[in-house]
Amino acid sequence: MSYCLNPTCPNPENPAFSERCQSCGSRLMLRDRYRVQKALGQGGFGATFIALDESLPGEPTCVIKQLRPSGTAPHVLQMARELFEREAMTLGKIGNHPQVPRLLDFFEDREQFYLVQEYISGATLQQEVKAQGVFSEAGVKQFLSEVLPLLQYIHEQKVIHRDIKPANLIRRAQDSRLVLIDFGAVKNQVSQTAALQSGQTALTAYAIGTPGFAPPEQMAMRPVYSSDIYALGVTCIYLLTGKSPKDLDYNPTTGEMMWEHLVQISPHLSDVLRKMLDVSVRNRYQSSPDVLRALEMEPYLDSLAQSLVSRPAGGIKDRSSRFDDSAALLSNSSSGYSSAGVAQVAAAIRERRAKVAQATSATAHKLATAKSSGSGTMNTSSSLGSKSQVTRLFNTEGLRAAYTKGRRDFALHNLSLLNLVGIDLSGASFHSGVLERANLSGANLHNSDFGRASLNRANLRDANMSKAYLSHADLEGADLRGADLSYAYLNNANLRGANLCGANLTGAKVSDDQLALAKTNWMTVRPSGKRGLL
Repeated sequence: MSYCLNPTCPNPENPAFSERCQSCGSRLMLRDRYRVQKALGQGGFGATFIALDESLPGEPTCVIKQLRPSGTAPHVLQMARELFEREAMTLGKIGNHPQVPRLLDFFEDREQFYLVQEYISGATLQQEVKAQGVFSEAGVKQFLSEVLPLLQYIHEQKVIHRDIKPANLIRRAQDSRLVLIDFGAVKNQVSQTAALQSGQTALTAYAIGTPGFAPPEQMAMRPVYSSDIYALGVTCIYLLTGKSPKDLDYNPTTGEMMWEHLVQISPHLSDVLRKMLDVSVRNRYQSSPDVLRALEMEPYLDSLAQSLVSRPAGGIKDRSSRFDDSAALLSNSSSGYSSAGVAQVAAAIRERRAKVAQATSATAHKLATAKSSGSGTMNTSSSLGSKSQVTRLFNTEGLRAAYTKGRRDFALHNLSLLNLVGIDLSGASFHSGVLERANLSGANLHNSDFGRASLNRANLRDANMSKAYLSHADLEGADLRGADLSYAYLNNANLRGANLCGANLTGAKVSDDQLALAKTNWMTVRPSGKRGLL
């Protein structure tokens, strides 16, 4: 089919290969190369279409955006043209990023302005949630770890997107990677000074963005880089609840969105999202790296309380002086933790991780020879550095019993050498845990968190690890033959010597360089979905 781009055409649909519109007589071929096939939608300033570029071999698909403002007043036309030209300039500047559509063409034809860009095949996150349901906590962490570096790149180019929302994030069908679209509302900081010197433009008279996703300062026409952080936080709430901002209640005193009662996530992630959504620019995260650093403060505070300091019933103030000042932060009320407290807790976590690594060999031996107790757990005192700490370790039955009773947080625990064949631990967190040489053959580990965990030489043969979070995990020498790693997040994971023969990596986030270090064969399913050697 050929589609007519005349805004006043009464019947724009025409037979394929037609030269002129049968209804209005307009030429259908745009610039003698683009044949529009159908309309995708129309916003306040432009209409979007799918077209074929008939000048190139294979006639690749592209997206054409036509300047088509909803009003005819001079200031509206001026604003529309500024936004249109700004989008073209921005895409030309940053479109070489793999998560941003490339600008292919920008021109005026028959007194109409057109922007041609790369076609991204796939579903938006809004469509994905409606079709498949809400995201889990691990899914939201994967989302943030993929989008935040992209946002950092955009901000480094002095660009504020101003319209981040689920409908503007497409999961590309080709590689399941998220792509940010619609740069028509961007604010270019480079030209801001010049605009102020030259006086008001049409853009200064209007707030740009989507109500509910845009923070107060943006609606007041004073966007900053952290305005995009706020919109990203609102997007996370949508992914967790399936509810748009207009469907949520707001605190009438503070203006804050009320969402926490609708989700079941760890206190740590709740704290991160709360700071992303702070209505005060001063208190909000200022940049993407700030959020990424906060997300790495795992395991969560609940796990820290149980495994690191084991707070007594009398409160933290009753503990002896052998515990450092960071432990005292856990005496805060259950309603949350201060920003300064989180920073100190993060330092304590990093110290704890280092100590756990030093004690791995000793505790693994104790764990392997330990006998089952009534509770299924055992407490061993070990000297970690210069301080004596209590490390809580599970045996096989204790771990199974704790999971059955509803526990999902096993972060920082040492589970080395355990025999966990066929166990169901889906959705559990083993962040920064030690599972070296553990036997998890045939286990259900779907959607589990193994971020920064040590799975060195673990047996994961035929395990279900679909959508598992394995960022920075150590899988050196692990047996993953036949494992389902579809849509798993393996960025920065160590796969040196890992056996991936027959493993399913469809849609997994993993680089070719990582896979080159692993063992594969013709039965290995690549992230693209194709089977064969990597």
